[in-house]
Amino acid sequence: MEKLNPDAAPDRFEVKTTAESHFSWLRTRLSLERTMMSWVRTAISLIGFGFTIVQFFERLQQTPGIAAPFFPEAPRYLGLSLIACGVAALVISIWQYEWGLRYLWAGEFAGIAGVRRGGLQTPLLAVAIALGLIGTLAFFAVVFRLT
Repeated sequence: MEKLNPDAAPDRFEVKTTAESHFSWLRTRLSLERTMMSWVRTAISLIGFGFTIVQFFERLQQTPGIAAPFFPEAPRYLGLSLIACGVAALVISIWQYEWGLRYLWAGEFAGIAGVRRGGLQTPLLAVAIALGLIGTLAFFAVVFRLT
């Protein structure tokens, strides 16, 4: 019995250049954008909340009349963990977004896109990269107590 190799198959399905397939492609592209925006919102929340926890508890420990905490470094470690998770989420989401874009612009799908490759650029990727840099700076600011 002969083994089937999925990589050897010439086409998994037929791509027809129709208005319906073009609009399906656009819906898929916009879905990719929405997913990336959701990742960015989640990363902003994680980074911001992590940084806020660190700042709040450092200020709270400096308040006179407050009992000393049992483990004073716990808020710092929690904040660093949240910031690191936010930055990691951004890195993963950027990778996933780029993979999705490359797939949508693959040979047989380029015909149904209906526009040239650079036609649907959004500032989303630039915002995600800038946020990743901000998150990385926030992480090191907390590590080296620059705030």
